Amino acid sequence: MRIFVKPIWVGAAALSLLATACGSSTSGSTSATGTAPVSLTFSTYAFQPQTVAATKRIVADWNKAHENIQVQLVQVDPNSVHDKLVTQFQGNTAPDIIHDEAADLGGFARQGFLADLSPMLSTNLKNDVPKGIWESVTFNNKIVAAPTLLQTYNAFVNRAALSKAGITPPTLDKAWTWDQFTAAAKQLTGGDKFGLGWGLKSPTATVMSMSLNYSGKFFYDQSGKTVVKFDTPEQQVIRRIHDMAYNDRSLDPVSLSQSGADVIPGFFAGKYAMIVGGNYIRQNMVEQAPPDFQWGMLPLLKGDTQTQNANPQTLSIAAQSTHKKEGMQFIEFFMQIQNLADVALGDWLAPTSSSAGKAVVTSSGGKNGWDVTAATTKDLALAPFQKLENYPQWKSQIATPALQQYLGNKIDINTLGQKLITGWQTVNG
Repeated sequence: MRIFVKPIWVGAAALSLLATACGSSTSGSTSATGTAPVSLTFSTYAFQPQTVAATKRIVADWNKAHENIQVQLVQVDPNSVHDKLVTQFQGNTAPDIIHDEAADLGGFARQGFLADLSPMLSTNLKNDVPKGIWESVTFNNKIVAAPTLLQTYNAFVNRAALSKAGITPPTLDKAWTWDQFTAAAKQLTGGDKFGLGWGLKSPTATVMSMSLNYSGKFFYDQSGKTVVKFDTPEQQVIRRIHDMAYNDRSLDPVSLSQSGADVIPGFFAGKYAMIVGGNYIRQNMVEQAPPDFQWGMLPLLKGDTQTQNANPQTLSIAAQSTHKKEGMQFIEFFMQIQNLADVALGDWLAPTSSSAGKAVVTSSGGKNGWDVTAATTKDLALAPFQKLENYPQWKSQIATPALQQYLGNKIDINTLGQKLITGWQTVNG
């Protein structure tokens, strides 16, 4: 996921705050009422300057309006969130409020380290976020986090190239099917130019998420045991990508071994008429594209559906916290329409709530792909792999190298399937 990308230097003062046990009931000066204010620690891995500024503003606004409940903000290295939380939970020094992502919550939830937010969530907030997104933060019928921002995988196009080829781009009301997408890539290919560049150096998350377009779940329950299947639904997306590269020759095979960011310069230079990447690369488009470059972001591609995996950034409350009620009050404040919209605008990601989505469209005028970004949340749902304890190991040791081999045309589709299936059996003993 893109959210763990750029490390942040954390000073000694910040680290000392992070080590403060959330069990401390009071700290700081006495309020005007004569009662020492509740002190909440809020750890965040926000790193985008605009997101950091928005988060600081939200905390400052809260503290100004809540004299008796003060929030201390601590920024942490996004690359060490999991390991730091493991240490903090075990040492009973976890922050009260924790910024993480849904895919990282399972182990902590199963071990009882995260509070159940279900009885504390307001009806308004619960109804403002699609059900499929809530499912990504629900474990054993307990909601252990409030989802905030989301990444999706979208196609980006050179509008001038499409226009020159006589291709009309899709609209929100009528998205391209995979067949239409592959046909456009083929039509846009010629000479030394490719219709598509796709940085899939780390392919697993993208393939697993987009395979939901064809109900490709990969993981299934079989007599109470989780097994991997690689049937037609699971093969649809990865086979199409492979065929574009080696049959149609419309997808640059070299790009498949590159990162998502690596293909952007080729897109700007006209080498690729289209690329696929996370919705956040719109920031690169705005900040780095040549002045006369006309780009567009397409709605989610459609197979049987436009469904992709919901793996939101999240806000949780530590079970160790002695101030869960106050922590929930702050989370509800953070999730208020304009607050969440400001954070989303800073991270170039989709806000989870419908109201905040409308706010970012209004604020941006729908430009720079914000109209498409805000519209994606209705199509997001939980994929089975996200809650499997051994999935991270299978992903790194089995799926990623196997998918890389297939995308490098070194193994066939049947061998890929065998590796995925037997690899899961090996990982699970």
